[in-house]
Amino acid sequence: MDFSNPTSITFIIYILAMIGIGFAAWRYTNNLSDYILGGRSLGSFVTAMSAGASDMSGWLLMGLPGALFASGLSESWIAIGLIIGAWFNWYMVAGRLRVYTEITHNALTLPDYFSHRFEDHSKILRVLAAIVILVFFTIYCASGMVAGARLFQETFGFSYGVSLWAGAAATIIYVFIGGFLAVSWTDTVQATLMIFALLLAPIMVLVNLGGFDHAISTIQAVDVNYTDWFRGTTFIGIVSLMAWGLGYMGQPHILARFMAAESYATMKNARRIGMTWMIVCLFGAMAVGFFGIAYFAAHPDQAAPVTANRETVFITLAQVLFNPWIAGILLSAILAAVMSTLSCQLLVCSSALTEDFYKAFLRPNASQKELVWFGRLMVLAVAVLAIGIASNPDSRVLGLVGYAWAGFGAAFGPVVLFSLLWPRMTRNGALAGMLVGAVTVIIWRNGGWFGLYEMVPGFAFACIAIVVGSKLDKEPSEEMKTAFGKMQAMVK
Repeated sequence: MDFSNPTSITFIIYILAMIGIGFAAWRYTNNLSDYILGGRSLGSFVTAMSAGASDMSGWLLMGLPGALFASGLSESWIAIGLIIGAWFNWYMVAGRLRVYTEITHNALTLPDYFSHRFEDHSKILRVLAAIVILVFFTIYCASGMVAGARLFQETFGFSYGVSLWAGAAATIIYVFIGGFLAVSWTDTVQATLMIFALLLAPIMVLVNLGGFDHAISTIQAVDVNYTDWFRGTTFIGIVSLMAWGLGYMGQPHILARFMAAESYATMKNARRIGMTWMIVCLFGAMAVGFFGIAYFAAHPDQAAPVTANRETVFITLAQVLFNPWIAGILLSAILAAVMSTLSCQLLVCSSALTEDFYKAFLRPNASQKELVWFGRLMVLAVAVLAIGIASNPDSRVLGLVGYAWAGFGAAFGPVVLFSLLWPRMTRNGALAGMLVGAVTVIIWRNGGWFGLYEMVPGFAFACIAIVVGSKLDKEPSEEMKTAFGKMQAMVK
């Protein structure tokens, strides 16, 4: 590794800064609530930026620009679906979940919330939800580690094995030390870096090309269909892409940000900040890929990397258009995207193991200090397991990440939504919805019927199962009705 290389120096400074934030958060981590939810102390800005950064992984700076570069505007439907889904999640779920989790015995995790919301004394909901989280998020973590390893390979020239451990260690250290506050504070820095990169990069591309009109005419000269929003699409295809937005209501790492907010009152500003950040970043990422078509058509001598791998379009543009120091900052944005999502996933897995297994079944009277340290050890355990999976970057298990989003969205999304809006919902309804949603996603994925994204039938059938299961069950208890009424009164 060349320590005089500006990109390498920038990466090292960035990683050290994130670790420094972890040590700063250590001072404020005194109990399990602090470690898992930051003591419910996040203001509107940190809540919004942390939710955004934890949502958008390396896909934002690599996958989405690559898709637009390859196919043009017809790949934009997924971004539109995500924006609609995220807004609905902020508007209908965020504030209610923040209030209800505090009413239901100050629930610290999603399985904990389900257990108390539905008075599930058998704890079957808690166990099932925790298992779903652990299985899907361990795979998600492995995927993030592969992306981080690839970036370290390109930046430092390490072997894949060394890059894998180096990239993982950078994230593990600050999660282990500072817990939720470290993750949230670093997410805020990372989200700022991401939006800076996605604003600056397309502007520089357009300046280089001589303006917007010239860029569009160049793209149309390459292939007029690149500007067609419906190129190669079908109704089912568009519905499938937009259905990604349904997944937001079931993503534990995003919902945890809502639960950690300082109060219900912070949600309105957080929604405005979060949605503005998301819209700017998504359109910036699409602009990078779309106008990248024009740039590399005008500079075919620089197109070899993107021809070999379209997902390197942002990386290549950063390297050829910017001073090496600025390029280093822009490429750090990719590392920021990977680290922000990976850190949230590690912490959610640790929370499930600590709160929903260790405390719930093994050590119900454990001290807060013991629980915090067990949580830290679980961060390491999950990370090591994920590294083991990621040690073979071509492992087929990593392909499961494509529908893990649908798995969470269908298994948890309807349960969360109905639990906040329908007082008649019961434990059996929640259990039926969770099982039907998860099973439908798995079966539909393997069947591939009609080319329809498995999120759509999974979400729909889960909703039906919740209603049928609840109607066939006995009425909720008076305590459950009272708690629901209290939540409704507080969010009016």
